[in-house]
Amino acid sequence: MDAQSRGRADGVDPADQWVLNPETGNYELRLNPSGTQSDSGPSRSTTDTASSRRTGRSGRREVPEQRNRRAGNSTEEPADGRRKRKPKATRKKKVLLWTGGVMGLVLIAGSGGVYWLYQHFNGNLNTVDVGDAGSKSTIPDGAFNVLVIGTDKRVGKGNEGYGDAGSEGHADTNILIHVSADRTNATAMSIPRDMVTDIPACPTKQKDGTTKTVRAEKNVRFNTSLGQEGRDPGCTMRTVKQLTGLNVDHFMMADFNAVKELSTAVGGVKVCLTKPVNDPKSHLKLPAGQSVVKGEQALAFVRTRHSFGNESDLDRIKQQQQFLGSMIRQMKSDDTLSSPTKMYGLADAATKALTVDSGIGSIKKLTDLAQVLGKIDAKNITFTTLPVIDNPAEKKVHVTVVPDPTKADALFAMLRADTSLTEVKKKEADAKSAAAADEAARLNGPRAKASDVRVTVFNGGAAPGSAGTVVTWLQNQENVLKSSNGSNAPAKVPATALAYAPNQADQARKLADLLGLSASALQPGTKDAVGKEAMVLTLGPDFKQAGTPIAAPAKAPEGIQKVEADKSVCAK
Repeated sequence: MDAQSRGRADGVDPADQWVLNPETGNYELRLNPSGTQSDSGPSRSTTDTASSRRTGRSGRREVPEQRNRRAGNSTEEPADGRRKRKPKATRKKKVLLWTGGVMGLVLIAGSGGVYWLYQHFNGNLNTVDVGDAGSKSTIPDGAFNVLVIGTDKRVGKGNEGYGDAGSEGHADTNILIHVSADRTNATAMSIPRDMVTDIPACPTKQKDGTTKTVRAEKNVRFNTSLGQEGRDPGCTMRTVKQLTGLNVDHFMMADFNAVKELSTAVGGVKVCLTKPVNDPKSHLKLPAGQSVVKGEQALAFVRTRHSFGNESDLDRIKQQQQFLGSMIRQMKSDDTLSSPTKMYGLADAATKALTVDSGIGSIKKLTDLAQVLGKIDAKNITFTTLPVIDNPAEKKVHVTVVPDPTKADALFAMLRADTSLTEVKKKEADAKSAAAADEAARLNGPRAKASDVRVTVFNGGAAPGSAGTVVTWLQNQENVLKSSNGSNAPAKVPATALAYAPNQADQARKLADLLGLSASALQPGTKDAVGKEAMVLTLGPDFKQAGTPIAAPAKAPEGIQKVEADKSVCAK
């Protein structure tokens, strides 16, 4: 790609605009046509000598790598008494320079891409105000969740043959990224577009600036949570929250162009096939074994439904995850990190293809988020798919699916409890085990009779009416007659919690047994209860319904599909 195609009329490639700021000792990107320094550095007019040192023989600015090659490794002091040159940075140090001072690493695109962000590209971003559907904090305390959406909207050159003609853009590809509270691991859960679910009512900003509340719908495909009847990404976020019990803090949305442009900018993405493919519908034609795809071929690979498995959307999800894992590995490679041209191209392609919520609607905020994600090792990023079964309402031909009533709830519970699907470092696992042992001790001991349990139930983030439902269930089904409805809690809580006094421990254990509470949900106080003082149970967003255990399973459900991002898997 030449300088003209990068949008520079002066013929200077922006990737060559890295100059040393003598005040900070760091390389900085200078994109103004004159090539002048910022206020923190000397101006071009200060000295022609300084200017000549920053340019190559052709008069164009050189990137740091070019200057270092020309300079060599010499550290001897020149005869004219000038300061001696600093030792050449090691390869590792240069990689750290790029990652720490230049770009944010690593944002995952729903259609299969990784976004590297430069501050220069702030103007490329599109933002959507989703109101209270998301978080105002860029990086919330504790675990957080980012919903990545790939739409099927036909925008951009060459995309006329994809998606539905005239579509406003459905939620075609959906990945919920759960980042652990300790930032050591992440789970990327794909949500099938053809899964039948309920979509809640959602307020959306319309094109004319007004706010419209789109009506709720029951038993419809998940992909209609976006685009239909003016629904925006906030509606998809609310749908995911209602489905999983997880707060969705932010969203990132990309279209077909993201796959084509990012795969091209990185020089291609490696994919693997167990058999040759020649699909006339997607125009994907690849041999068996390993291939490198980019542009139209990359998009064909992530969109084909008739080349692998049973030709379903579920099998397509697997190949999208393979593509995404390979993209992450390529983006983290030295070949990419050490190339200013690739880095620029990726940043430009990413920000042009990206739409985000206003909570992360600037390069500064996105870079902060990216730096957190970028520290997670690829081996600790697990791809999985929301467990589903054929829709029982379809008697003859199955074209949609519904959440698996057992496995899906277990997976959601693991994510709500911040339980990783990936093994983390041994010392981190040991630390978690020690904490778990301390928590488990709270459940050891005698239990009170159900009729002696005294508790007030509050709703701190569960579905409306949950507190009353639980009290009715406790009284009628479990003989907890001393339970009462406290209505709404003073504030929302991230997860269900039971607060109790030391002399109520036996009651707390009994209630934990009845409700399926984990040890971490038990919050003992320091002062004994007096008289008829009741324990306080606050229901959080992890509460689904009375009788359904809230505690997360210790391991993933049997048969759940998962693969780590550092693994290369061949499409079958």
